[in-house]
Amino acid sequence: AGMSALVTAVLIVVHMIVFIIWPPPSTAIEYFKLFQDNALLGFLSLDLLYVIDNVLLIPILLALYAALRRTNESFMLLGTALGFVGIAALFASNPAANMYFLSERYAAAATDAQRALSLAAGEAMLAVFAGTPYHISLILGSVGLVIIPIVMLQSKIFSKAAGVMGILANVLALGFYVPKIGIYILLFSVIFLLVWYIQITRRLFQLGRNMPKEALH
Repeated sequence: AGMSALVTAVLIVVHMIVFIIWPPPSTAIEYFKLFQDNALLGFLSLDLLYVIDNVLLIPILLALYAALRRTNESFMLLGTALGFVGIAALFASNPAANMYFLSERYAAAATDAQRALSLAAGEAMLAVFAGTPYHISLILGSVGLVIIPIVMLQSKIFSKAAGVMGILANVLALGFYVPKIGIYILLFSVIFLLVWYIQITRRLFQLGRNMPKEALH
């Protein structure tokens, strides 16, 4: 879990750099062209690193539950469960593989009608990408990751600073729904999320080394 948190912190920085240097396209045809020119960049533009982050979140959630369940087991069960539902919803919403195969089919199409079908399917995939599963992932995942830092504040296992950073990061992520400026609030939340992952990385490594000595209560 400590290694997962460390890798996640690194990937957050990489994701920010990729987003700034190569802003994602907005239409299916642009994604198809991007996949044909650079498949890796196409996957990165469709949140490949964010998907990897969520895979890495699985052992992190399990480790946090193990460390904090004696402090408040009901809250930790709720926070962990919401976190897993958010992860599952994110996997369901991501269209990267589908868009790649559609781009291949578009490139191989022999007629305008076949290309039009691929484009229509691509636009549908992008609509799903920004649709209900994504919002379920953002809302439930953020709520779950607010509950867990609240338990951190109640315990002596993690620092109060870690609890505060976790709460700030995930409350601000819900600022995405503020009209006009929501996307900027969401991007700002990433700073606090990065700090939180660095803090829990350090503590998880300490807990791993001291596990035989610590009662975790």
